[in-house]
Amino acid sequence: MSNSYARELAAALQAVRDASLICQHVQSQIVLDSREKEDRSPVTIADFASQAAVCRVLGELFPADPIIAEEDAAFLRLPENTAFLNQVEAAVTATLGDVTSAEICEWIDRGGANAYSERFWTLDPIDGTKGFLRKEQYAVSLALIVNGQIEVGVLGCPNLTRSVGAVRGPGLLYSAVRGQGAEVRPITPSDAAAEPIHVSDCGDPRAARLCESVESGHSSHDDSAEISSRLGIAGKAVRLDSQAKYAVVAQGDADVYLRLPTRKDYRERIWDHAGGVILVEEAGGRVSDVDGRPLDFTRGRALEDNRGVVVTCANLHDVVLGTVREVLQNNATPA
Repeated sequence: MSNSYARELAAALQAVRDASLICQHVQSQIVLDSREKEDRSPVTIADFASQAAVCRVLGELFPADPIIAEEDAAFLRLPENTAFLNQVEAAVTATLGDVTSAEICEWIDRGGANAYSERFWTLDPIDGTKGFLRKEQYAVSLALIVNGQIEVGVLGCPNLTRSVGAVRGPGLLYSAVRGQGAEVRPITPSDAAAEPIHVSDCGDPRAARLCESVESGHSSHDDSAEISSRLGIAGKAVRLDSQAKYAVVAQGDADVYLRLPTRKDYRERIWDHAGGVILVEEAGGRVSDVDGRPLDFTRGRALEDNRGVVVTCANLHDVVLGTVREVLQNNATPA
């Protein structure tokens, strides 16, 4: 293998671990009452702080690499938002030690790349906003893309568990390198041993376990229910937020994840999928869009040439994809 990506993997693991610990710190302070459920400030603080932590590591170790991420620091630099910036600084300092607000803004803005390049990182500092606020599932997702192909992916899932293996959680750090398989380790301690993960060997769609987005605005639940019925899936779909769904399939705790289009003009963002895609593929699974095409990461910030996502263990992809295409074609609204 000409490039093992060992340095990139080590950096990504450190960066996502740091960000996950920051997110855990912020989430621990959320009070679950009717007032706080309408208050998005905790997730916004964590978004900025998480991006700062990841971009800090990548900026130090790979300063020439562009980073396509969700946030920029323009909001934080406004004088009227000084108090908010101070909260972000406190969140970062709680995990990384003393830093300045100027450093934090500089780190965040390293994620401001917009266009495709031959080598770049893509980051979702918190995937699963509502799950984060509910103290349920969310993820920190980071991936390295080289010549249009995902080469390294790391997912931090601070609240996720596994049903088998020595590493069970809660609090799991998943990683994959192209051609080298997929692994899971605890988020803490940092020197914890990793173990391989694999998708299930389920070959009967009637026995498949399906997971999907909690929010119907993210994926069509009606289409998903019809697909499940046609496949003969007996179990009820498990709904959870974020790219944690990719991890659940990769570790064999689910067999199918569907993200079905809700609007004809909607296109997925690359940071919502890149880390999860390589994790599932290196765990032995398959990923395509609803038309059977591989996801194309060469079009900048969005998957412009893809519709939806179908994620399965290897044995089920063809039959699931065929059923997805039939249902979506039958339910399509005439132009």
